Amino acid sequence: MAEAERIIGTPDSAGADESAASDGTDAPAERPRGRRRIVALFVVAVLAYLLDLGSKILVVEKLEGREPIRVIGDLLRFDAIRNPGAAFGMGEAFTIIFTCIAAAVIVVIIRLARKLYSLPWAIALGLLLGGALGNLTDRIFRSPGVFEGAVVDFIAPAHFAVFNLADSAIVCGGILIVILSFRGLDPDGTVHKD
Repeated sequence: MAEAERIIGTPDSAGADESAASDGTDAPAERPRGRRRIVALFVVAVLAYLLDLGSKILVVEKLEGREPIRVIGDLLRFDAIRNPGAAFGMGEAFTIIFTCIAAAVIVVIIRLARKLYSLPWAIALGLLLGGALGNLTDRIFRSPGVFEGAVVDFIAPAHFAVFNLADSAIVCGGILIVILSFRGLDPDGTVHKD
């Protein structure tokens, strides 16, 4: 059990390391491990954000106002649209509320990052953070105005809603969080069994 705690970096193993250090034996530093998880979160978030931002700049410049591009026949095309609502174009009158929700999600993730000792959770939260920042950037800076901007969507699978890379990052992060929760892995690196 102690070996598993050492590998996943649980708080209990941090206490064991401190007691070992007080005995005069060398113990691995827990702080760098925690920082690495926070760095991983922000690296994933920045990559997701930059990919989303770059794709939207390209789509607005090259695709908006033009015919859709067929990527895989009728199964997948790139078609630039502006979405003032939430997923599937719902809630177009509530753009400000969606902006506030995205901002709240970002604040919660940043606060949770202080207790983050799990790499899978860092990746999941990084995807959520990058996706939320990507769509929040659109809501703040795109027309029709500040906090009312429409999100640029362009990935259009057949018989499905049009979405963007930020939406993909959010969905992948959410799925990963569900999987981690079912496996009993908490953000602080502890494993629980129900």
